[in-house]
Amino acid sequence: MSGVGAARAMGLVVRRELRLGFRRPDQLLQPLVFFLIVTTLFPLGLNLRLSLLREMAPGVLWVAALLASLLSLDALFKSDADDGTLEQLALSGHGLTLIVIAKTLAHWLTSGAALVLVSPLVATALAIPTSAFPVMAASLALGSLTLSWLGAIGAGLTVGVKRGNVLLSLIVLPLAMPLLIFGAAATDRAVGGTDATGPLYFLGALCVFTSTLAPFAAAAALRITLE
Repeated sequence: MSGVGAARAMGLVVRRELRLGFRRPDQLLQPLVFFLIVTTLFPLGLNLRLSLLREMAPGVLWVAALLASLLSLDALFKSDADDGTLEQLALSGHGLTLIVIAKTLAHWLTSGAALVLVSPLVATALAIPTSAFPVMAASLALGSLTLSWLGAIGAGLTVGVKRGNVLLSLIVLPLAMPLLIFGAAATDRAVGGTDATGPLYFLGALCVFTSTLAPFAAAAALRITLE
């Protein structure tokens, strides 16, 4: 298969996933609404001083983003597996690895990218200064994309399991702990006005590592399920 053919096939799958996603607005809005509710109600539910709220904001932001991203991971392959589309894609001659890459990128565009776009509103509610917004957005973009790659592995392993969303969370959450630690550290350093290069580099390295290996691992898991 030529590189042009692979790129065209991946583009078609991404467009298909985006169209299906926008036809199901409830699935698109559920993680976003959860993220907004948790992060905006947190300062309202606790009578915190502004300085204390600002200190807790990075951890609150990242825990909410992590849990919100998990809400949509279960549907990454499940609907296609239930109606037979996944099997047809596997027989299309383009390879499961390419299908996994396309579906994971589409998932991030409809979930992780949306969290990044609304993060300035959330940061304002959490008293995060505007000077920290670029670092916060960059860390959320890297972290959410990495989580999508990790979620692809978990979704591939649990696609044939009833109520696999619970098992998926148990698989992905321990793997996502470094994202939470270094993502919150980068945001916290930006809030404090110090250099956040170190945590951002680590998040970037994790993103490159998972994007290199996760498609093959997820494709192998799906192949076992289909067989």
